[in-house]
Amino acid sequence: MAMTTIAPVQELKGQRLRLLREFERKVLWLSAWTVHHANHIRPNRDGIKVGGHQASCASLATVMTALYFSVLRPEDRVAVKPHASPVFHAIQYLFGNQTRDKLERFRALGGAQSYPSRTKDVDDVDFSTGSVGLGVAMTLFASLVQDYVRLKNLGDAERPTGRMVALVGDAELDEGNIFEALLEGWKHDVRNLWWVIDYNRQSLDGVVNDRLFGRIGEMFELVGWRVVTLKYGKLLETAFAQPDGDHLRQWIDDCPNSLYSALVFKGGAGWREALTRDLNQYPGIRRILEQHDDAALHRLMTNLAGNDMQAVLDAFEGVSDDKPTCFIAYTIKGQGLPFAGHKDNHSGLMTLDQMASFKKGMTIEDGQEWDKFAGLSAKPDELQAFIAGAPFNTAGRRRTEARVVAIPAALPRPTDKKSSTQEGFGKILNAIAAEDSELARRIVTTSPDVTVSTNLGPWVNRRGLWAHTEAEDVFRELKVVSAQLWRKTPRGQHLELGIAENNLFIQLAAMGLSHQIFGARLLPIGTLYDPFIARGLDALNYACYQDARFMIVATPSGVTLSPEGGAHQSIHTPLIGIGQPGLLSYEPAYVDELAVLMRHGLDYMQQDKGGSVYLRLSTRSLPQPQRTLSPAQEADIVSGGYWYAAPEAGADVAIIAMGAVTPEAIAAHESVARDFAGAGLLVLTSPDRLHADWLAAQRNRGRTVGRVDKEPSPIERLLAPLSRDARLVTVLDGHPLALSWLGSVRGQRVVPLGIESFGQSGDIPDLYRTYKLDTAAIVDAVARSIG
Repeated sequence: MAMTTIAPVQELKGQRLRLLREFERKVLWLSAWTVHHANHIRPNRDGIKVGGHQASCASLATVMTALYFSVLRPEDRVAVKPHASPVFHAIQYLFGNQTRDKLERFRALGGAQSYPSRTKDVDDVDFSTGSVGLGVAMTLFASLVQDYVRLKNLGDAERPTGRMVALVGDAELDEGNIFEALLEGWKHDVRNLWWVIDYNRQSLDGVVNDRLFGRIGEMFELVGWRVVTLKYGKLLETAFAQPDGDHLRQWIDDCPNSLYSALVFKGGAGWREALTRDLNQYPGIRRILEQHDDAALHRLMTNLAGNDMQAVLDAFEGVSDDKPTCFIAYTIKGQGLPFAGHKDNHSGLMTLDQMASFKKGMTIEDGQEWDKFAGLSAKPDELQAFIAGAPFNTAGRRRTEARVVAIPAALPRPTDKKSSTQEGFGKILNAIAAEDSELARRIVTTSPDVTVSTNLGPWVNRRGLWAHTEAEDVFRELKVVSAQLWRKTPRGQHLELGIAENNLFIQLAAMGLSHQIFGARLLPIGTLYDPFIARGLDALNYACYQDARFMIVATPSGVTLSPEGGAHQSIHTPLIGIGQPGLLSYEPAYVDELAVLMRHGLDYMQQDKGGSVYLRLSTRSLPQPQRTLSPAQEADIVSGGYWYAAPEAGADVAIIAMGAVTPEAIAAHESVARDFAGAGLLVLTSPDRLHADWLAAQRNRGRTVGRVDKEPSPIERLLAPLSRDARLVTVLDGHPLALSWLGSVRGQRVVPLGIESFGQSGDIPDLYRTYKLDTAAIVDAVARSIG
């Protein structure tokens, strides 16, 4: 009986292995051909090299074939190594999720992207990659978000827990953000996470350092990961089992990366020469050399586990729990290609002759280059059935949807007569936290160790810290008085991070994609000091590139931070707000404006054509205007600005202010108005929004056929009452360029005030005077503009 049950199982496994090896060949071919077509066949109109990393694709062909065609499940999510993009597109082409047209236009307008992109590719990319190392860390934070959603029952309760998988280039491990993420994952008990390191020992400029990489496994183990090393394939393991095979293993173990790579490129004759020189004294080694011709010897000596389908399957299928696991897969860069192992192959391309030879070896006929099953020995029906049964592909496209969270018509508005926008932010969020509302349940906050100093403390007191398991606040247990009542619980709604802004923005990216990855709508809010946006700017750009939705509350800002000094005083962040795609930036002066903008932001984050929101706040406590905003005034605040003191028609002077320096502008306006009757004071909340709408209006006019569309943009409407020759004096606690563009709207002269150099310690009066932000400086600028 045992024989009759075991044989079919073994036969089934043998059939799977055979078909996976067929697809491994096809994936290697399609990825190489896609790059070749882009560089050598498609017309090149500008003469610039297209590129495409054929060698980097080849090293991962086995691993990715095993994962996508056999190991992964529909709920799993993958960040593909950027340089393996053609492999991903080839696999999706076989699945039917990618088109030949887009492969033919690889790296061209409208074609498959150079690096996998959620927003620009059609083939169901889970995580955008490209900026090295960030996609790797993204899988870690996505795993935390998956657990957050699951433990709080915010998504589909029937949805299985997936594995977050990163395919990692070995050189990516030079990126510091990966190790910052590892520490954060350890602190938060990350689970269901696989990182597969493509250890092909070659980077852009050369060969990876042996000494450094020898410590990688130890580093992962130090933070609680399982490390699985895939080093030798089945052919080599068989050779090691022969007499004197242990000497062969030791020789390879001791072989420097640079020598091994060079011998891979030289081929069988090179291996024979080296082994004969070093191991000829062992009879068993001589026997192995005699049993293999040069081609077979090369095949044996390059049989690393990461390029051996059975070894790869054994490793992946040997892990069944949720412990984070690092697979170190030894591979050969360019495996199966004519320049395999060469240290210059990173950006190398096969020549026409090399491709012709490679094509012949793949048994691909002319005209069959894009055929899905050309050159394979299995029958098309058998191959198609295997594709249809691949677990990862059985559920079709995996991008999920989540309903929009209703935002109240108005958020709570503090009524303090004097307040800073930072203080107002904390009070607004605290008032939301006190409610038992869907909005309150869907907000999740995070901060890089500045939770208290960015006024998130009251929110955390009410909503708690998130953790996998309960952990009491020891200070509270011991009855030590503290303003922070921070209990860790799976019900908490704040993820406290260490001081690493890269982690903050990648965490926000993962939270901000939860509705499309896990089917659960979250409204993420992250806080940090405004100057340190620059420290995480690469990760912020990465988050926006894949259309993640979140709110950044950056505070304190500018030289208004006074005593902290230049290291903590932001200068150019308003320019970041204007220049960063996918991010709408605001800088309110007053708390009632902030309440309007927070409400708008929480709604905008959920709109199909929306995006993320950046609020630049201040610690400066200002007298709050005693007013009730009308719907029209609220609309102006959202659109980017309003007249605090409207000008008379044809006025020749206007002061334009933003943020914390608004009181100085008000005082200056009162002085100027005595000499220039009808001068106006314009308060801006978003030069970003005004600038974008102004450019859009100009483009729309250019597209109008048969008539002139004169519909003005908001900034054109705001400046319309002024004379054509009016002088605009602009002032903000930031770089003056953020407002200097206003002169281009109607050709009016601008005298810009702002911060162009590093700040320093001091109090606000001294600093404003020193950096020409005070009332006297504004009045003087008006005088100079007229003169």
